[in-house]
Amino acid sequence: MTLTDEEKTTSNGPAGLGVVGWLRWGWRVLTSMRTALILLFLLALASVPGSLYPQRGVDPGAVARYFENDPTKAEWLDRFFLFDVFTSPWFAAIYLLLFLSLIGCVLPRTMVHLKEMRRTPPPAPRNLARLPHHAEIEGDLASAEAYLRSKRWRVTTGDGWVSAEKGHLRETGNLLFHVALLVLLVAVGVGGLFGYRGNVLVIEGDGFANTVAAYDRYLPGSQVSPEDLQPFSFTLKDFQASYIGPGHEKQGQPLDYFAKLAVQDSPTAPEREFTLRVNEPLEADGALTYLIGHGYAPTFRITGGDGKVAFEGAVPCLVSNTSTYESECVIKVPDAAPDQLAFLGRFLPSTVPNGDQWLSVFPGAVNPTVQIWPFKGDLGLDAGIPQSVYDLGGHQNLKPLGKMTASPKPMAVGDAVDLPDGAGKIEFTGLKEWITLQTTYDPGRFPALLASGVAILGLLLSLLIHRRRVWVRVRDGGVTVGGLTRTEGGDFGEEFAELTKALEHHARAEVKDVS
Repeated sequence: MTLTDEEKTTSNGPAGLGVVGWLRWGWRVLTSMRTALILLFLLALASVPGSLYPQRGVDPGAVARYFENDPTKAEWLDRFFLFDVFTSPWFAAIYLLLFLSLIGCVLPRTMVHLKEMRRTPPPAPRNLARLPHHAEIEGDLASAEAYLRSKRWRVTTGDGWVSAEKGHLRETGNLLFHVALLVLLVAVGVGGLFGYRGNVLVIEGDGFANTVAAYDRYLPGSQVSPEDLQPFSFTLKDFQASYIGPGHEKQGQPLDYFAKLAVQDSPTAPEREFTLRVNEPLEADGALTYLIGHGYAPTFRITGGDGKVAFEGAVPCLVSNTSTYESECVIKVPDAAPDQLAFLGRFLPSTVPNGDQWLSVFPGAVNPTVQIWPFKGDLGLDAGIPQSVYDLGGHQNLKPLGKMTASPKPMAVGDAVDLPDGAGKIEFTGLKEWITLQTTYDPGRFPALLASGVAILGLLLSLLIHRRRVWVRVRDGGVTVGGLTRTEGGDFGEEFAELTKALEHHARAEVKDVS
C-alpha cells in the first residue's frame, strides 16, 4: 500500500520534517516580514528600560545611588541587566535576530524588484471595461503614448494598444528603508567594536588627558587598544550653574550649565578656548566629550597631631539630594601622624537651621557649609584590597573622635576645628565645583546618521507613492482607457479621471497643431 504525500506528512507528524526540514522552516519563519516587524517592535520595546533606569555606561553614580536607596529592588533589576540594557545578552539576541531577519527579507526582495524593474509593462487586456477604472475618450494611440512618456510612465506598445506603468519607486523606497535599517545595525556594531566610552570627574583647575589611566570608568570596544585613543587634553578653567531663584514656584530648577575649557587637540596643537554645555559637546578628532553632571568640591587643609599639614586640596562630594544638592563626601588622610585620619562630610550649598538640624534649601552656593564627623585609626590602605574614595564602609579599625552627634554644627568657609584628643585640626578653606564627563568615540556615528536619513526617505517613498497601470486600446474606432492600482488600499479613481482628461486634451492639442 502506497501513501500519498499528505498521508505521509500526517502519519509522520512534525518530526517527519527532519533536521534539514526544520532548519528550512525556521529560516522561512525568521526571514518573513512579519517576524522582522515583530523583532523591530521588540527592539524598540527592549530599549525602554534604558530610558527608565540609569545605565552604568552613562551615569554609574546614579546606579550606585539606586543601590543605596533600594538595594533589594536594585539587585533584582541588575539580575535582568536593566542597568546595562544595551550590552545585555537578551538585547544582543534581539539585535542579531533582527539583523538576520532583515538580510533574509531584503536580499530576495531586492533581486525580485530588480527583475521587475527591467520587465516591460504587460500587454493590454482585451476588454478594458472590466477593469475597476475605465473610460471612453477621444484621441489616438500615438498621442496617448507621447503624453504618457512625457509624464515618465514606463510605456510599451503593441498592435492597437499602449501599456504604461508607474510607481516602482514605492517598492524601491520599501527596500531602501530595510537596507538602511541593515546599515544602521552594522554601524552600531562597528561602533561597538571600534569605539570606546569613558567617564571621568574633573574638578575646577584640574586637567584631563585622554588616556586610559585618566578615566574613572573606561569601556573600550573589543578591537580598541590604548594607542587608539585621540591625544587631546584640556583644563577645566571654570564651571558655572544658574538656577531659578527663591520665591518662584519652580525655585531651584536649573537654567543653564556651562564649563570653560582650555583645550589642546594634540600635544603639539595650540591651546583653544571652548565652552562646554549639556547639548554642545567638545569634539576632538572624532571623539565627543559630553557634560553629564556636576557637583561641589569643598577644599580642606588637615593638620595631624604632630603639627604637620597632612592633606590640602579639594574633595568631590557626591550629590545625595538633586533638588537642593546636599552632598556627601569622604576624606582619607593616610599621612596624618601619629594616627591616620578619616572624615565623613555633608556639604550644604545654602544652609539654614531647622530646629536641631541643618539643611540646604537651594542648589546654588548661597551659604555653603560642611558638617564633619572625624575618625582615627588604620585606613587599611596597605592591605592590598581596593577601596572606594567615596566610602568608609568596611573600615573596622577606625574609631570616632570625640562624641558623635547626628547633626554637628556646620563649618563655614574659613572656619577651623580642633580635633579631639589632640589628633589635629581641619580647616574649610574654600569651594570649587566638579563636573562629570563622558567621552565617546563611535566610528559608526556618521554612517548611522546617513542610514537614518535614507530610512526616512525610503519610508516617505513607500507611503506616498502608489504603483498603478494604465492601458489604452483602440477598438471599433473608439479609444478606451483602463487602469488599476497595484497598491492595496490605494485610491486611483481621482488620478485616473484627471489622466483621461489630460489624454483627451493632449490629443486635441496635437490635432490643432497639425491643422
